Amino acid sequence: MDKVQDFGHDGPKGTYILDVKPEPKSLFEILCDNLKDARNKYNVVIPWYIMTSRENNAQTVEFFESNNYFNYPKEAIKFFIQGELPMIDTNGKVLLTEEGMIKEAADGHGGIFEAMFKNNIVDDMKNKGIEWIFIGPIDNPLAKLVDEILIGISTEKKVLEAGKSLVKANPNEKVGVFCKKNGRPSVIEYTEITEEMANQVDENNNLVYGESHINCNMFNIKGLEIIGNQKLPYHSAFKKATYLDENGNIIKPDEPNAYKFESFIFDAFNKLDDMLIFRVKREEEFAPVKNKEGVDSATTAIEMYNNFHSKN
Repeated sequence: MDKVQDFGHDGPKGTYILDVKPEPKSLFEILCDNLKDARNKYNVVIPWYIMTSRENNAQTVEFFESNNYFNYPKEAIKFFIQGELPMIDTNGKVLLTEEGMIKEAADGHGGIFEAMFKNNIVDDMKNKGIEWIFIGPIDNPLAKLVDEILIGISTEKKVLEAGKSLVKANPNEKVGVFCKKNGRPSVIEYTEITEEMANQVDENNNLVYGESHINCNMFNIKGLEIIGNQKLPYHSAFKKATYLDENGNIIKPDEPNAYKFESFIFDAFNKLDDMLIFRVKREEEFAPVKNKEGVDSATTAIEMYNNFHSKN
């Protein structure tokens, strides 16, 4: 889970407080409300597995403890730490931390599969008789952690994975889009799609690549076992990174200076033969907190959250 220093909040993203009605809540608490609603509706306690990073694990656990786990059963919540990969500079040299150790960064949300197996999460799920697992982001206060309709359709269609989509707002919206590669389900990340592809339309003037992947995914436990035995490709991201140079000086750059490597969850889609794409309404399920202001900011997320809950 990322930190959100750009929003004036130096901590795990899930601890970020949104000024929603009737009272402010953290992103963690908002998502936990999903589980409490399901418990009240179905009289069942749904396990919640939260992937953290080495950097923010202690802060995350402390936040849950100080908030009494939002009145959800403590034993139903389990934290596990994702993997890390070395960072390199523009010359391909591995960076060092201020302590002289190899500098590493979290390996992306696609690292969740390997982390789940390394931390015995999948075994824990199997022991609990869990069949379907929702995997989603912490920064979307409208994400549905429990979706009976999606589970039902996925079961009926006999697929092992499903993903939610919505119609792309415009050709330049910064979201990945669903597609097929070599006959298998896949996603093209917005940083990797060409301008020509982004603007391509069909005979009805709809975007050919217009089904947005909103990172709300569901996997059958059998699908997780297949994916967990395979490696995912790595993508690079250019970031600012403080490091120790060869003269022992601590360098704090003002501009991006290093590459981190990460895998994306959607790179796991093509490990299975087919998947269900379930289109949803933006105003009901997608209010990401990504930017400091403007589109996909805390301001827009609060407005969408309040609008949705005022009607439900």
